[in-house]
Amino acid sequence: MTTVYDFTETEMSNQPIDFNDYKGKVVLIVNTASKCGFTPQLTGLEALYKQYKDKGFEVLGLPSNQFNQELDSDEATHNFCQMHFGVTFPMTKHVKVNGEGEDGLYTYLKSQAGHGPIEWNFTKFLVGRDGEVLGRFAPGTPPESLEPTIIAALGNVAED
Repeated sequence: MTTVYDFTETEMSNQPIDFNDYKGKVVLIVNTASKCGFTPQLTGLEALYKQYKDKGFEVLGLPSNQFNQELDSDEATHNFCQMHFGVTFPMTKHVKVNGEGEDGLYTYLKSQAGHGPIEWNFTKFLVGRDGEVLGRFAPGTPPESLEPTIIAALGNVAED
């Protein structure tokens, strides 16, 4: 049986991301795009990452141009996200989230959380410490609104 820990992705720096490294952590997986109306959510995602990364929380951004709102290269996306939003959480090379050539991680996440195809950029999946998909959140869901769910998944860690 497939689990989230069976997947690997490639970070923009060409380093592999082995999901086995996320065992015991809570992970928020987001398909991002640099030219989307929801792109300012990167600020909220980065704030959550900084607030909870030392408590076992990770954010993983997977840029996708399936909705024609991503920059042309991984390097341009990386530079844009760092320069405009101070992103320090891992970002992968561009992926497809639907259809032919779809990234296997997205096939898995959608099968676990339901709700069919990814409809737009900034769809979010929360994965628990045990690797189970805890939920799928719509593109318009502000990252800050997920904080109570993240805290619960982390085991009610006290906020600093």
